[in-house]
Amino acid sequence: MTIVLVTFAVLFALLLMRLPIGFALGLAGTVGFGWIVGFSPALKSAGSIASDTVLSYDYAVIPMFILMGNLVSRSGISDDLYRASYVWLGGMRGGLALATIASCGGFSAVCGSSIATAATMAKVAVPPMRRYNYADKLAAGSVAAGGTLGILIPPSVALILYGVMTETDIGKLFAAGVIPGLVGILFYMIAVYIWVSISPEVGPRGPGHSMREKFYALKGVAGITLLFALVMGGLYVGLFTPTEAAGIGSGGALLIALARGRLNIRSFLDVIYDSARTSVALLTILIGAILFSNFINVARVPQELGLWVGSLDVAPIVVILTIVGIYVVLGCFLESISMMLLTVPIFYPIVAELGYDLIWFGIIVIVASEIGLITPPMGMNIFVIRGALPEIPMMTMYRGVVPFIVADIFRAGVIIFIPALSLWLPSFM
Repeated sequence: MTIVLVTFAVLFALLLMRLPIGFALGLAGTVGFGWIVGFSPALKSAGSIASDTVLSYDYAVIPMFILMGNLVSRSGISDDLYRASYVWLGGMRGGLALATIASCGGFSAVCGSSIATAATMAKVAVPPMRRYNYADKLAAGSVAAGGTLGILIPPSVALILYGVMTETDIGKLFAAGVIPGLVGILFYMIAVYIWVSISPEVGPRGPGHSMREKFYALKGVAGITLLFALVMGGLYVGLFTPTEAAGIGSGGALLIALARGRLNIRSFLDVIYDSARTSVALLTILIGAILFSNFINVARVPQELGLWVGSLDVAPIVVILTIVGIYVVLGCFLESISMMLLTVPIFYPIVAELGYDLIWFGIIVIVASEIGLITPPMGMNIFVIRGALPEIPMMTMYRGVVPFIVADIFRAGVIIFIPALSLWLPSFM
């Protein structure tokens, strides 16, 4: 216990010193592992884990899906998504906010990153909302909340990392995220509807459009719909593995970008550079997480916590609710991916010991992490939008996300107590 406490103290000290999360996890994990079993095997283990992770075929899914998301972003599909959503929903009270959430969900389906979704949609959706006299708090809040869908609606980098850490089928995790993602869109839209019903001035109606214009607007989103159907459909029926799906998705995104005339040699090289930089950062974090997870396991932290939980006279669902509460609190201070990498190696053996499905638990972890993305004082999506829209005060953004945090809490409860929402689609694979 002394070694564990000291190692965690060292980890948080390194994080406070602003050492990158991957290096902090790797250094603390290697030192802790060496303290228990010896530094010679610890250093050898660190070298082999780093090499095996970088050269692993299974982990190629990470850079390929990142490349797919960057190509889609560069192709300008986000503009067409928002335009189509605006034509269908803009004539309603609060319609532009509803359109923002719908387009965030569509963009998430081929992006896989909450931060990228929030950054992209902030530039696309907020200017029109301000032009139609929407309150800044509703404009910023709807983008921040809609952006969180990027780590749940597949393909999701967070689900990939969870699958790697828990050795859970990534294809089934992707399928499990579809219905909870749609539920998230629905709950966010309900939050907007209630808000504008109480305060109509925050989201006035926009101009209406004919049915012909509405169907014509769908033409711009045909490519992204086909790409999502190809990737998820092929995974669902077993035509290809997640890694192969990532490669096919990247190829399809490249064809879409070329067909739309949005890609030249310079922009293509920028996409490759951005994808490589993001992939290196994620793989570094993953290597550090695996090293730290090895320390957690050799120190028997999950086993000891499992025995302690087993000794408690509480129902297993109380343990799950406690874990969700921990995620919500940690989300106030930590970025979602970092939070997952720190906690999943500790929590998932306990959840498995209680007899719960790890696919279901993975969706719960992602939903709880989503709440952290918009929860003050950290709220990574809020900081991203602040960078894109510095003219909107921070406190205005914080007030804008409150209704969506409430919606997220209700959604988390629904997903926890109705496991079929997560497990129904994977059961047919």
